Amino acid sequence: QVRLVESGGGSVQAGGSLRLSCEASGSAYCMAWFRQAPGKEREGLAAIDRDGSTKYAHSIKGRVTISKDNAKNTLYLQMNDPQPEDTAMYYCAAVVSFLPLCTIIEPDFPDWGQGTQVTVSS
Repeated sequence: QVRLVESGGGSVQAGGSLRLSCEASGSAYCMAWFRQAPGKEREGLAAIDRDGSTKYAHSIKGRVTISKDNAKNTLYLQMNDPQPEDTAMYYCAAVVSFLPLCTIIEPDFPDWGQGTQVTVSS
């Protein structure tokens, strides 16, 4: 089990850029970013395994980049050209144990951060 703390959220202008961070208390096999907009279900955005292999949701692919710094146990999400529809609470999630496939399947992740709010204004 790992504790996760997200940061980097806030208010941004549409068309800018945004980088979210998630600091983990230890190493994890697979980590991912999810988000939940008001009135909507939580959706997976991207996942990365300990070797750096990545998976992206089709809806967001090309607009975000997931990465991590293993030495710092920190996960990142870079978002380019954010739009008002990207306004949401962003969560990072992690699983310490091995997974056959590291991807954005919510039930695979037992450990979650508290989230960081991102508000994009036009």
